[in-house]
Amino acid sequence: MNKFQKTYYTYILFNRRNGTLYTGVTNNLIRRLNEHKNGIHEGFSKKYDVSKLGYYEEYNDIRLAIQREKQIKAGNRQKKIQLIQNFNPLWKDLFESFVKSQNI
Repeated sequence: MNKFQKTYYTYILFNRRNGTLYTGVTNNLIRRLNEHKNGIHEGFSKKYDVSKLGYYEEYNDIRLAIQREKQIKAGNRQKKIQLIQNFNPLWKDLFESFVKSQNI
């Protein structure tokens, strides 16, 4: 993506392999993941310790990112697991590799 172009992310977090899943959308994936990892906000991800990045997609249009988030959320659990499995077969937390890929 062009560094002057705004980027939006649709993502899926997990707490352990085949465990609890959380789907979200953000314009700053690193900041948002830090919030999840540090339990900044009360809610589902804090309650279930869902903070490992398993899957993400990039968009340059927030409407597309939100549309995809809704599509993923509307899907069944197995479809979400399959997205992670295909993108991240070892179920590693992709946070560190994502940060490195951003040259920060």
